[in-house]
Amino acid sequence: MSGHSKWKNIMHKKEKTDAQRAKVFTKIGREMSLCVKQGGADPNVNSRLKDLIAKARANNVPMDNIERIIKKASGDGAADNYEDVTYEGYGPSGVAVIVEALTDNRNRTAGDMRHYFDKYGGNLGQSGSVSWMFASKGQLVLESEGRDPDEVMMDALDAGASDFEDEGEVFTITTEPEAFSQVLEQLSQKGYQFVEAEVARVPSTYARIEDEEQVSKMEKLLEMLEDNDDVQNVYHNWEQD
Repeated sequence: MSGHSKWKNIMHKKEKTDAQRAKVFTKIGREMSLCVKQGGADPNVNSRLKDLIAKARANNVPMDNIERIIKKASGDGAADNYEDVTYEGYGPSGVAVIVEALTDNRNRTAGDMRHYFDKYGGNLGQSGSVSWMFASKGQLVLESEGRDPDEVMMDALDAGASDFEDEGEVFTITTEPEAFSQVLEQLSQKGYQFVEAEVARVPSTYARIEDEEQVSKMEKLLEMLEDNDDVQNVYHNWEQD
């Protein structure tokens, strides 16, 4: 079975500074707050909240923090001022990029996005311009740690996963979005712990960048996007070495 490796991105996340980790916590908390206000505080009813709790736990957000966020969002709070906005465009060498944001000022965020894409050799597109190249998939990544890949694969498939990949240092398990929570729960009950667990946009085709200058521009574009406070998630189809 095959899938797309996210391990290089995950390694980058694991090496983040305390300040960067705090920013990740803040972004997940904001997303969770809006989710609670839109769909309720019960993860058994609000499947999106259940998925976000899994994502938070995979990013080492303490359970006390998660419960506090949910409790606060159940009352009156500033999260009502935020709205979901998705931007689509192309980076250097035609790499497709999707940016999911939560913003309280569309003009500010749109201006930032346009500036980043223009500065690093890309351009923003219209809604739907690149999203057709991506499919929503659940992704669970765990460190191999000497585990038998055949055993992990069988456990994953028995739990309802649709794909499995042995990447040496990690195993990547892919699910359909509606099966994500079920697969995560069943594998967690078997003692599996994940370094990445989320429903993400997975590209169906990939683009390579051969020119080193263009590689540098793409790296800087992704860095600027991920550092923006309004940006929640960044997806792309750059096939990195």
